[in-house]
Amino acid sequence: MNNHFYKDTSAVLDYQFDWSSWLDTEEIIISSDVTVDEGLTLSDKVDGDTTVIVWLSGGTDAHTYFVNCKITTSDSRIDEKFMIISCVDYL
Repeated sequence: MNNHFYKDTSAVLDYQFDWSSWLDTEEIIISSDVTVDEGLTLSDKVDGDTTVIVWLSGGTDAHTYFVNCKITTSDSRIDEKFMIISCVDYL
């Protein structure tokens, strides 16, 4: 799984956490909690049955941020993933 991404400081982009290969048959995500390092903004979050999509904005050039996503499933299982966002000012 590639969990390191580059983002322009002015971009507002969506990133996906995917549990489809980990979930059991008919098991779905029922809730998620997303945290982002200070300086990066969580603009929106959409929970799907097997994925969580986050929309991120902001960030400072040459800074790296961690985004954590913790889910609870319909089978009461809990899991957590993270991604790394490195911000670059392309202008």
